[in-house]
Amino acid sequence: MTVEHNLLPRAMSLAVHELRTPVTVVAGYLRMLLREQAGPLNEKQKKMLEEADRSCARLGALVAEMSELGKLSGGELALARQDFDLAALAAELASTLHEAEDRGVSLEVRDTIPLVVTGDRPRIAAAVKALMQSALRERIEPGVLIVRCSARTESPGWAVLAIGDETTLGELERGAASTPAGFDEWRGGLGLALPVARRVIEAHDGAVWSAIGTRAAAALRLPLKR
Repeated sequence: MTVEHNLLPRAMSLAVHELRTPVTVVAGYLRMLLREQAGPLNEKQKKMLEEADRSCARLGALVAEMSELGKLSGGELALARQDFDLAALAAELASTLHEAEDRGVSLEVRDTIPLVVTGDRPRIAAAVKALMQSALRERIEPGVLIVRCSARTESPGWAVLAIGDETTLGELERGAASTPAGFDEWRGGLGLALPVARRVIEAHDGAVWSAIGTRAAAALRLPLKR
């Protein structure tokens, strides 16, 4: 088991190295074609190339996530340290996510309190955003998903961010007081954003978990700044 664990960062690094060059080359040629450097395009050709360019960009983002995942798994990623308000960050991110509104699913920030934590704000922001996007994607029926930040003041003290509906928020927040339940990070549609998110939070001595029986509700905890 230890040998396999140690091989993961090396395998990720090799895969990133092998994939990055061809993805970069293909992306470069697509941009040249779209700029009509090889001759004029008709509308049908332009639309086909634009779709190919979007797909290539998604592949490039996946390669970047593989690199991040490999470094996190190998303990090779240097994390910045700064104080910031987790609740303010959650409100900022939630205001930018509207992709599920066409299905009648919305995201609301409620009853939050200022929660100062210390860590790599951009990477924690990416992790929180991935959890929000996953909850929105997994919510099947129309309704409101609530984002709520709370504090557990017993030692060592936790800042808790929960994403769920009225029936799952309480369960998620109670989970912060003990060893949290598991988290299903391997699901389609989000690339490697969730595996990266879990490892980023754990690298800050935190944890991520889901509500039992649903993928549309998840929470994380981070140590409160003392």
